Amino acid sequence: MTAQSPDEVQLSEFMASLPRKRMGAAALCRDQAGRLLLVEPVYTDTWMVPGGVVEAGESPHAACRREVAEELGLDRPAGRILSVDWVPSEPGRTEALVIFYDGGVLSDQEIAAITLPADELASFAFVPPGEVEPKVRPALARRIAASLAALDSGTVAALEDGRPVS
Repeated sequence: MTAQSPDEVQLSEFMASLPRKRMGAAALCRDQAGRLLLVEPVYTDTWMVPGGVVEAGESPHAACRREVAEELGLDRPAGRILSVDWVPSEPGRTEALVIFYDGGVLSDQEIAAITLPADELASFAFVPPGEVEPKVRPALARRIAASLAALDSGTVAALEDGRPVS
């Protein structure tokens, strides 16, 4: 093992001092009628969209595809980025960045092929956009609404806690 130079030690100490952020990636999937796919986790009373934590060394795009495969049993590439949301820290959780990708419109065959991991998800449902808010946490409702607007306008929404950055 070779000794580090003073510059390498200084860089290593600097890198270790930088803040840590969590990162999440999720897919906004729809059915042919334009309803949104929500999943019901077994560990909370609120619904979510398919997605999860970006693992160390994994790109957000790859994480989104992996999470959709793990949660729905579907191997679908993530589409374009719809929103990037900075989520502030709260007790027990560090701040995070959450990237929403266009999950596309699922075919009837894909919907019929959805398989959920029983230890993680209890069910799924396609919900009209106007009925999503009472099922999800407020920040997620805002993120979904901003992502849908970005989908319609062909833009990317820059968000802080689900609210557009002005």
